[in-house]
Amino acid sequence: MKIGLIAHNSKKKLMQNFCIAYRGILAKNELFATGTTGRLIEEAANLTVHKYLAGHLGGEQQLGAQIEHNDIDLVIFLRDPLTAAPREPDIHAIVQLCDSRNIPIATNLATAELLIKALDRGDLAWRELYK
Repeated sequence: MKIGLIAHNSKKKLMQNFCIAYRGILAKNELFATGTTGRLIEEAANLTVHKYLAGHLGGEQQLGAQIEHNDIDLVIFLRDPLTAAPREPDIHAIVQLCDSRNIPIATNLATAELLIKALDRGDLAWRELYK
């Protein structure tokens, strides 16, 4: 499966720790991330990540285009709801695209863990049929 990974600046360390903890599951899948997040994941968890531009340079739009074409199966977007983001429209667009394409999205650690465990159990195999 293809997994999109995005993290706001204040959540990047959390994303690294998440990827370290679930490295075994993530390594069995294709990972896509915005540039800085992808580099940090590669360094911390020793995973291969297809990296787009940094989020503020258009990486969120690049990942959004892949979502729009139904070419991503799961998105983990660790966002900081308490910090105003200058790119809030991009953030909203990714969530909206996932909703319209029936792509599971986690925006916090609790939901990310549920989705990654469901992925490991095979609960997301329906995505192959949906495409």
